[in-house]
Amino acid sequence: MEEIFRIESISQLNTLLNRDKLKHPQVCIVDLSAPFDKQYKNSKIVTGFYSVFLKGKNCSRLRYGHQNYDFEEGTMVFIGPEQVVEMEDDDDDEMEEAGKSWGLFFHPDLLKGTSLSTTIKSYSFFSYNSNEALHLSDKEREIVSEIIDKINYELSQNIDKHTQTLIVSNIELLLNYCSRFYDRQFITRSVGNIDILSRFESFLSEYYQSGSLKEKGLPTVKMCADKLNLTPNYLSDLLKKETGKNAREHIQYFLIEEAKNKLLISNETISQIAFALGFEYPQHFSKVFKKHTGYTPVEYRNLN
Repeated sequence: MEEIFRIESISQLNTLLNRDKLKHPQVCIVDLSAPFDKQYKNSKIVTGFYSVFLKGKNCSRLRYGHQNYDFEEGTMVFIGPEQVVEMEDDDDDEMEEAGKSWGLFFHPDLLKGTSLSTTIKSYSFFSYNSNEALHLSDKEREIVSEIIDKINYELSQNIDKHTQTLIVSNIELLLNYCSRFYDRQFITRSVGNIDILSRFESFLSEYYQSGSLKEKGLPTVKMCADKLNLTPNYLSDLLKKETGKNAREHIQYFLIEEAKNKLLISNETISQIAFALGFEYPQHFSKVFKKHTGYTPVEYRNLN
């Protein structure tokens, strides 16, 4: 079994990367084009902190959904605590051609007592896969670099009562800009998004037609995302931007539409319809149905 290394602190990371003396115990920015401990190259690593990576221009060919894209602008990847990271051994010539690549690493303890400590979970891209990375335009990369320069400036100063506030506020600014850039990316990939939406709807239809609802229960967002080779958060975010409804809402909408058909064209009881649609309890089915239609299943059948 492949060994997985654990890195709990920023100081451990600094040692692994063979960098100079650590400037702050809870946050650092490192040049990833410089060599690091060969012991960890091509190894899987789990960290106890947040990681934001930027790979420079002319980065390697990446898979995005089911398609390949060449990105020349620069690519950002976001990784949360307890997620697996793989440190790749890039060829030195390729790294020189790729331009500057860096990593921003910050421990959750840095955020304590700040507004970001409560909102950090809302940045769903920290659980995206690498094939769902953020691809920057030149202008976007310039904005990101300016924020990183400000954080670097704070790290070069003596730590005082303002240090945490200024560093955290710049990290929050960076994440907010990246949220905007992801929105732009969803929009500019609208053709690919429609393909994903189509395959998502096809999976739900096939799942229903095959009888899996009754056998396996309600389809989960994770189940659908796995079928599309996406992460659950990415699928939900993409659908939300494209249709106004997240993945869970799409699943419920599909089930309610099938329930409406059954209520109108069959004599099945409410319990029979609920079980056929994968609901373990008829009461849960009735609650979901009323939430979406404003009527209980019985009321809907009688009205129509």
